[in-house]
Amino acid sequence: MTSQAEKRLAELGLILPPDWTPRGQFLPFRRDGSTVYLSGQICEWDGHVTHEGPVHETPEGLDHGRKAAQICALNLLYRLRAACEGDLDRVDCVLRLGGFVQCLPGFAQSPAVINGATEVFVALFGESGWHARTAVGVSGLPGNASVEVDAIIRLRD
Repeated sequence: MTSQAEKRLAELGLILPPDWTPRGQFLPFRRDGSTVYLSGQICEWDGHVTHEGPVHETPEGLDHGRKAAQICALNLLYRLRAACEGDLDRVDCVLRLGGFVQCLPGFAQSPAVINGATEVFVALFGESGWHARTAVGVSGLPGNASVEVDAIIRLRD
């Protein structure tokens, strides 16, 4: 059975990635009651980093970063689906996103880049997709990825 959330993803022209092996020794998520803590996901698809290197403060660079953040969001949704026993309709709300943007010193556009992930959650879950958020610049990420995003989600019982 396909969830309403997955139908909405298809309407948005988005798909969830194929399964992949994490790059480190950690759980993709941890549940504590109705709260799901999702480990950081980089902009990786089918085992390959899709957007590498630092994000630059040009229109093209910011677009590059936003697309990378969107892929991170799709990876988070893939892991979240597993945490929901296959039913994304169990999502009550997105509590928090943490965004990390690989950039050069002085880069001031991390929030604009992480908007690429926020937009996926809001488009998918509506008002329940809005969240508290952090967006910071960093000097490096796993696999030389441009962006990494983690999340905390509350489920319906």
